[in-house]
Amino acid sequence: MEIKNYYGKVILFGEYSMIYGSSALLMPLYSGSAHWDYTWRNPGKKNYASNRNLQVFAKYLIENEYFSEHINMAKLKTELKKGLFLDSNIPTGYGVGSSGAFTAAVYDRFHSVQIDDLIELKKFLGKMEDCFHGSSSGLDPLQCYIGKPFILDENMHVNILENDFIPENLHVFLIDSKIKSDTKTLVRYFKEQRNNPRFLKAYEDLYLPFVGRCINSLVSGDVDKFFDDLKHLSYYQTVLFEPMVTERMKPLFFVKRENMHFQIKICGSGGGGFFLGFSDDKEETERFMNANGFSITWVK
Repeated sequence: MEIKNYYGKVILFGEYSMIYGSSALLMPLYSGSAHWDYTWRNPGKKNYASNRNLQVFAKYLIENEYFSEHINMAKLKTELKKGLFLDSNIPTGYGVGSSGAFTAAVYDRFHSVQIDDLIELKKFLGKMEDCFHGSSSGLDPLQCYIGKPFILDENMHVNILENDFIPENLHVFLIDSKIKSDTKTLVRYFKEQRNNPRFLKAYEDLYLPFVGRCINSLVSGDVDKFFDDLKHLSYYQTVLFEPMVTERMKPLFFVKRENMHFQIKICGSGGGGFFLGFSDDKEETERFMNANGFSITWVK
């Protein structure tokens, strides 16, 4: 039987802002995935730990009546007793969908009622993923479940894209900050900041428009306009999301694409984990990153 993989995800644009209704653009992270297995077939400390984590997650689902209509709890408990676990190489605490893949895999294997409406499914998966982050938009597990890039627009429509939607002369990469990210704390900080009128005005009038512009220019294939929009977005992230931009990464936010051939931004919750980069010259970008001690992984 063919093994089904649940890939990690990369939020290209819309981290944080999608919580409050802005558009978002996501794509799979094909270098990281999870699949089901049993400890009797593949024993090991990591695999037993995965089974224990699933038992904690199952307890959360069982104790919340919201999930009882759609998840086969009896089947879930039986399978866990047999040693079911998720074999995953998606880094945890790095903002690339470790909990999203976890959530998507559990829903996909154990749902008793299929939720066909993608927005309703997003809501349901978000409630499941709340177990890990305290508050989830549901987009991460939805991406991991669908397994294809998509845009969630401001009207809450999911528009699935082709896998090759990114222009050939634009390349996407991840930079390892070497620090794990604390998603719950950062999400809480962001929500608290929204209670500040000055922050909220700058966020809505200055930052949000560039989220939409970056998505539109990227999908339309206008690379020059995309980098110009991204330059502004990255700058506002350093101002409005300062705790999410680590000190070692901050200088990279201010490089000139004309000289260095790349621009970076927050990936996921920020504050550590991976940061996201876009390049129009792979060789020059790799040369710069290697010379300055940064470890990168090409996504596209």
